[in-house]
Amino acid sequence: MSYAALDTFIETHAADFIERLSALCRVPSIAAEGGPAMAEAAEQVAAVCRWAGVSAELAPTGGAPVVLGQAGAGPRGLLIYNHYDVQPPDPLEAWISPPFEPAVRDGALYARGVADNKANLVARLCAAWAYRQVFGDLPLRLVFVLEGEEEISSPHLAAFAAAHSGLLRTLDGCIWEAGYKDAADRPEVSLGLKGILTVELRVRTANSDAHSGNGGLYPNAVWRLVEALSTLRAPDGRVTVDGFHDAIRPPTPAEEAMLAAIPFDATAIQRAYGMAEFLGGLEGVAALRRLMFEPTCTINGIWGGYSGPGAKTVIPCQATAKLDFRLVPDQTPADALCLLRDHLARRRFSDITVVDIEDGLMPARTDPAAAVVHAAVAAISDVHSAAPVVLPCVGGSGPMYQLCQAYGIPAVSIGVGWSGSRVHAPNESVRLADFVEGIKVMARVYQLFAGNVA
Repeated sequence: MSYAALDTFIETHAADFIERLSALCRVPSIAAEGGPAMAEAAEQVAAVCRWAGVSAELAPTGGAPVVLGQAGAGPRGLLIYNHYDVQPPDPLEAWISPPFEPAVRDGALYARGVADNKANLVARLCAAWAYRQVFGDLPLRLVFVLEGEEEISSPHLAAFAAAHSGLLRTLDGCIWEAGYKDAADRPEVSLGLKGILTVELRVRTANSDAHSGNGGLYPNAVWRLVEALSTLRAPDGRVTVDGFHDAIRPPTPAEEAMLAAIPFDATAIQRAYGMAEFLGGLEGVAALRRLMFEPTCTINGIWGGYSGPGAKTVIPCQATAKLDFRLVPDQTPADALCLLRDHLARRRFSDITVVDIEDGLMPARTDPAAAVVHAAVAAISDVHSAAPVVLPCVGGSGPMYQLCQAYGIPAVSIGVGWSGSRVHAPNESVRLADFVEGIKVMARVYQLFAGNVA
């Protein structure tokens, strides 16, 4: 099939597509703040759906609504997942242009949420519209799930999915929210996400701080917490919680083989962050295996006692640490939490209170042989005249399992971001050429996935 007419049509209408994206980026849909902007963004997303020929309804959730869109017909069904909520723009003084006043500089569109995730959302709807204008009816069933709470861990998405389980079970694949080009401008395709458990460890050793002259006798909350933390992870980065690795599903031979094909410049990463080396001195495939196939334990913050100017010689009576554990198949947040509590109790740290901060997320992984993977890789290869880099997993987390794998849907992440997108940071951007290319890619995905019937 020739896509020349489609590509010309998309290029001709690029200015309109960019304006639709800019309009959505003007809405300050900050999930953490809530408020009228969330409803405004949902309504605007629904309007773009209807323009694209996608029916849209706003499904209430108890929080920001999910925009549920449907279009097309055919034997195969494709789920499109995106989110219209964004991170807070702070620090505002670091932005070159206001975060909710989209601005074009040097071929890129700058705005909060443009890369994460509004450009991908709009590109996929523009692709549906362009396909219909050039080729006619869509050759497959498209189901769009466009939520407004991803940046606050999707607290209502699992309930939404359960309520729509009958629809989800009819779908054969999913294009997940986002993807990026790497520093060498190679498009990346990823086939999974890690799960996550976030906790606080809290300890109180007395009813008040005390004079540090008694430090050889009185218990110290910060020391107590540090001693407990030191049992959770080895200096080489391996998680040492008792039994933490027992449930892990080993990577398949196909997943292991993918590692050798992934470009990985450890020296460049270390130089960028001012590191001497990775934990344990890992390099090459061993470093990639740790990154993609092994769990992590990270101290996100720790506090207790005095941290002001000068000296204050006290024994702190309480201390707190925030941690996250990234999980891999077949670990679960609930099991990881139980293992953590049992580990601490076994080592006589029963005075350490473990508080589960928010609902965890399950790890998710897609078979590289899945039809949706082949469609995504073929579409990107056709647009870019080169195959993308395929990653078996990325280190981040999201609600992929609860929307996709829990209902038998394989999912693949692709998108229009680039290595300089600065997601979650000031001066977030997408390059306009990448945005237009992403529309071309998605139109091809619709055609290829519809025709790739197993």
